Amino acid sequence: MRSSRCKGPRPFIFLRNEFRGRCCLIPHRSSLIAHPSSLIPHRSSLIAHPSSLIPHRSSPAMHFFSFIFKNIRRRPARSGLTASGIAVAVAAVVTLVGISKGFETELLKVYEQHGADLVVFRAGVAQRITSSLDMRLAGRIARLPNVESVVPGLMDVVSFEEHDLFGVTVNGWPADSSYFDQMQVVAGRRIEPDDRHAVMLGSVLAKSLNKQVGDEVEVISGQSFTVVGIYQSHNVFENGSLVMALDEMQKLLGREGDITFFMVTAADKDRASVEALRERIKSLTPGLDAMSGRDYADTAIELRLARSAAWLTSAVAFVVGAIGTLNTMVMSVFERVHEIGVLRAVGWRRSRVMRMILGESLLLSLAGAAVGTLVAVAATILLSKMPLYARVVSGEVHLATVAQGVSIAVFVGLFGGLYPAWRAAALLPTEALRHE
Repeated sequence: MRSSRCKGPRPFIFLRNEFRGRCCLIPHRSSLIAHPSSLIPHRSSLIAHPSSLIPHRSSPAMHFFSFIFKNIRRRPARSGLTASGIAVAVAAVVTLVGISKGFETELLKVYEQHGADLVVFRAGVAQRITSSLDMRLAGRIARLPNVESVVPGLMDVVSFEEHDLFGVTVNGWPADSSYFDQMQVVAGRRIEPDDRHAVMLGSVLAKSLNKQVGDEVEVISGQSFTVVGIYQSHNVFENGSLVMALDEMQKLLGREGDITFFMVTAADKDRASVEALRERIKSLTPGLDAMSGRDYADTAIELRLARSAAWLTSAVAFVVGAIGTLNTMVMSVFERVHEIGVLRAVGWRRSRVMRMILGESLLLSLAGAAVGTLVAVAATILLSKMPLYARVVSGEVHLATVAQGVSIAVFVGLFGGLYPAWRAAALLPTEALRHE
């Protein structure tokens, strides 16, 4: 291929196809450039369609975006694989982070809907269910200033292996507690003080066990209990758990006079007053601790594990996505050295070449993010419908979680496209034009 300049008021670059003896004129340094693929021998014809040399009426930004989009479409297989990899990464991040956020929100609702300002438990325990307190502390706490009510609670977990349900929470409350009145009973009735071997099931758990009011269910130590009621709660944790009278649960576990925590409601809910009450409770006896419902929820080992899994997945997704994007864009630049040389020869600055490569990388990442977000929403809704996960997955995907996934995709696009963009911009036009 030979080039020469012609004299006149406006210089042109004259390109001749030596294979076919054809030529075309292109305005030098014009922003109205035909697609490079039309000017490079791609195994067949080199001549662009005449319409590609006619000035477009669209804005330069739209023309540049269209140019980037066409470059991506020229390699559909590779572009599709890269976008798919990013989609999988974003879907994993949005799903796991969404589950973690939902887990935290639902756990906090357990304490907020009961009106508890403080949760009192044994200090230094690794898991909440291992906390052990003397039930007689309830009287001492109730006599403190600014205390409206104190409700003792016992917690344990059981499994229903025949239904593939593990880690089901069992809560024991005093039969005369107002907590039973707060439950929305959808079938049967609440537990009464004179009931024996009676339980209430959350709606999700009842569906998973296929149990109705009047059925028998084995809870602990193979002992059967009668389902007297099924309740509906505003959070998935209580919907997936069961409740029984505190005294019966204590006998069943051999923990008479022993409880897991106290739920304390303050008369004055001012932050300073609640904090003062917290300090007074902690000073009652060594090894006693008290936290707000939010802080207590943060100590749940399940929540910490969910957060760790979400952050680990985000890190892995970023690395894998960046490597995939980097590989795709490096190969794209290598295959288009001659084309980039033509662009530089007709007046493209290095900064514009960099923007082109980074734009292609970002467009691939955003396409993957869009697909990944849709997959994550579908996966979250599907998990919330499955009995095994419905107890802990609410099925909601928050906008902040989606934004986190999209942000990772954008950073992947920038990080994965930065080196290829720099490499493309560093090419000298003369060397690039000689490249085959």
